[in-house]
Amino acid sequence: MVLTATSTNNVKVYTVSGSNLARKIPDWLARRKRKELQKDIEWSTRIELIQDFGFPEAALRIKATPDGTHLMATGLYKPQIRVFDFANSSMKFDRHTDTENVNFLLMSDDWTKSVHLQNDRTLEFHNEGQMHYRARIPRFGRDLAYHSPSCDVLVGGASSEVFRLNIDQGRFMTPMATTAGGVNVVEVNPAHQLFGFGTEDGTVEFWDPRARNRIGVLEPTIPIMQGGMEITALSFRDDGLGAAVGTSSGHVLLYDLRQARPWQIKDQQYGLPIKVVKWLEPTRSYSGDALDMEGAKIMSADSRIIKLWAVESGKPYTSIEPPCDINDVCVSPGTGLVYVAGESSDIQTYFVPQLGPAPQWCHFLENLTEEMEENQKHSIYDDYKFVVRRELESLGLAHLVGTPVLKPYMHGFFVDLRLYERAKAIANPFAYEEYRIRRVQEKLAEARESRIRATTKLPKVNRALAQRLLQMQKAETTKRKADDEEDKEEEVKRIGGRQRKKVQAAAVTASAVLEDNRFKDIFADPEFEVDENVDEYKQLHNTYAKRVQKTVDRDDSSDEEDLDIRHEKISQSDAESVDSDDEFYQ
Repeated sequence: MVLTATSTNNVKVYTVSGSNLARKIPDWLARRKRKELQKDIEWSTRIELIQDFGFPEAALRIKATPDGTHLMATGLYKPQIRVFDFANSSMKFDRHTDTENVNFLLMSDDWTKSVHLQNDRTLEFHNEGQMHYRARIPRFGRDLAYHSPSCDVLVGGASSEVFRLNIDQGRFMTPMATTAGGVNVVEVNPAHQLFGFGTEDGTVEFWDPRARNRIGVLEPTIPIMQGGMEITALSFRDDGLGAAVGTSSGHVLLYDLRQARPWQIKDQQYGLPIKVVKWLEPTRSYSGDALDMEGAKIMSADSRIIKLWAVESGKPYTSIEPPCDINDVCVSPGTGLVYVAGESSDIQTYFVPQLGPAPQWCHFLENLTEEMEENQKHSIYDDYKFVVRRELESLGLAHLVGTPVLKPYMHGFFVDLRLYERAKAIANPFAYEEYRIRRVQEKLAEARESRIRATTKLPKVNRALAQRLLQMQKAETTKRKADDEEDKEEEVKRIGGRQRKKVQAAAVTASAVLEDNRFKDIFADPEFEVDENVDEYKQLHNTYAKRVQKTVDRDDSSDEEDLDIRHEKISQSDAESVDSDDEFYQ
């Protein structure tokens, strides 16, 4: 089980669930192909944080309840509302609607009371059992907000007026008339209940809910921008003084309500309209100390990427790039879990440990993220085969050089494993038969070796090489025996000190080759057979090969004295030519 992790500025972002991790397979198919799916790496490493966490086609809006126990989302197709229960890690219910949802609000601490702005100019009020009431607004709506002290639902849309529906009295109140042609964003300051309206003319109007009059206008300007721009996102800070404004040009501006000029401007770098802007305050421990020493951050998202950056310095913190277009982003309050609703059947879920801890209902994520990342088993190169150019020519794939099928790497190419196996089968259609015959012969050879019979010391592969290595060992053994005899001085004079060291070095080399398991394939695998009949070998071993071949061809029935004399001669010749032989065989 592996979690996909990305790191930007040493901040890790774990992809917990989503369409890029696991594919959807029907239950009946999973039951039928259970054995086959066990071998599927993608299926076996899937993670379902919440069961059925998604929609048939796409997710439009997503919000977490203030009490942190449920999650409500809207999507299509067919247009529907889904509520997910964190305690059971599953979907609580789904409810279909007549039209698509534009935006919605949770009017209580849980999911039981919500108001939904639909794209057919209607407001739908839902309770825990059904749709309670539907009201029609004069113009198409774009955004809505709820002012709890006055029980007013504010709706802005394709009109200069912001409509007010009072749910206490059950009727529309006098709308607020702005100077713009349309209102894209409606926001209520959580500290002093100041209304903020982002317009399509590129201005932000502030209204006092007590006097119901406009008290100020903010006109964001970008020095490098030419032409008009619209306000597409607006968010107030919890302290009541900070305001983040997102524009259609892909810029985010931070304001202090006491000043008319922005003190921070950030470019999203994609030129797409900003869809979501959120203030992320530092997570605090139970003692009240801030866990994140870098301070508050801004989360800004367009349809392509989510970026987090520091409020004070504007320094980039990290980024999240989902595999689909983004429609909405929700951050679980006080945690590092991020939900992304986009043009995908699955709702993407990301976990940023440095942003905050895991929620209580999935506290195991903090341990799983580290374990799953460390124990990665699947590599992206498992489905590819590395081949060199000479092998490509033998397989008949040389004409694919320069095409996307072959990925250049170092001195060769990466080719898809399925294509490689198919080309190999076409190039040598009898490869399997040869392999089967070779395996049968190996099995028969193993069976013969298990019988009680006299075995020869020399292997069948590289027999001459093994004979020479054994003779090197025997020469050293013979010399040691000569040292213990009475004629030790005469033997030392015959060999000499320098030759003695050469013989010892040759014996050590021969023992290493014969006894080390790393070189056992030299005498077992026919692929390592040394052809002594080629010209290159004869040029390097013109005299030595002749002597050894002559020694091997002699009659094995000679007496022990002849054998000792022959070994002594070969040992002397080994000592003379050991320098050239060591370079070749080592």
